[in-house]
Amino acid sequence: MARTKEFDPDAALQSALELFWRRGYEATSVADLVEHLGIGRASLYATFGTKHDLYLKALERYSESTLPGLLAELSRPGPALPAVRGVVRRFAAEAGSPEFRLTGCFLTNTATELAPHDPKAARRVESDWDRLETLLHAALSRAREQGELPPDRDPRALARLLLVLMQGIRVVGKATEDPARVRDAAEQALALLDPHA
Repeated sequence: MARTKEFDPDAALQSALELFWRRGYEATSVADLVEHLGIGRASLYATFGTKHDLYLKALERYSESTLPGLLAELSRPGPALPAVRGVVRRFAAEAGSPEFRLTGCFLTNTATELAPHDPKAARRVESDWDRLETLLHAALSRAREQGELPPDRDPRALARLLLVLMQGIRVVGKATEDPARVRDAAEQALALLDPHA
């Protein structure tokens, strides 16, 4: 008869996510995870695999918790540009907060720490960026169809500009004490969405 797990794997995964998010991949040891999650090393490996496997599962959970909100925000009926502006301004406001400097964005942290030398992490980051770009592209295409953007504006290029800006905002926001830096950058980029720009 198989033994039942003496811990909640879902709660353990959430705890691992929080620890990785706060400390990063390299600075988090298996011993740190065992202590933080309150489970034995054998249980950790049996349930999640290696530290790297656990990290990727935590990153997937993070993505699953953030992208649905963006989808809802960017696909609301009605004018599309206010939603796009709202998302970009929210990214800038979050990145300019003192709390953000402590942790940053888990996905962006992964992009800077692991993606350059970790193909699996890089694929996860690219997948999330592709999804965000697709959401922005769909909203901007709708904006052009509804006359909010001039016909000569390229929704794909604008979506890519905003994606790069939003990720850059998250990198700079983690390192700067001046929230105006990210806020001003966001507003300059959003000015490109003005029909008269």
